[in-house]
Amino acid sequence: MKNLFYILLLAFFGTIVACEPNNPFDTGPAYDVEGNLAIDSVKIAAYIDTAQVDSLYRIHDPSGIIIIVQEEGAGSRPLGGNVVYTDYTGSLLEDGSVFDTSIESVARENDLYVEGEEYKVLKFQVGIGQVITGWDIAFKRIRPGTKARFVIPSPYGYRDAESFSRIPPNSILIFDVDFKGTD
Repeated sequence: MKNLFYILLLAFFGTIVACEPNNPFDTGPAYDVEGNLAIDSVKIAAYIDTAQVDSLYRIHDPSGIIIIVQEEGAGSRPLGGNVVYTDYTGSLLEDGSVFDTSIESVARENDLYVEGEEYKVLKFQVGIGQVITGWDIAFKRIRPGTKARFVIPSPYGYRDAESFSRIPPNSILIFDVDFKGTD
């Protein structure tokens, strides 16, 4: 009888704690990957139909990422763990505004230049989360020496993050990349 009392008491307190309005594990609604991919795919299709981008060919990755190859490289495509070297310029599909670059002249042209910042080829390791997921996917599809444009749906970019002043939540990203090589 005493054990039943403790079990009921534990259940009662468990119910109260579960109803706590300040539950630290309640992080809000889950990010809707499929819903955002559906919305983004319509915008990306319209962009692809009208974009005036010279290309040798286009890769339509199953993820929804589009890779517009402008100049073909040579050699092996990087695998997870390989180190990649690239120059890049990132812009928004919505309005074309540049939000980041590794190229000083592009930073100056777009009022992004920061005095004292070193503008150089970006180095990162593929597949370990050092860059947005879209880059990990796209760089595995091209060869060193390739110049390409990546069109990255928001779920593979910055999702609904509000911490970037130049990138609104759920933005489709465009990256012009010059894939310099791998280690």
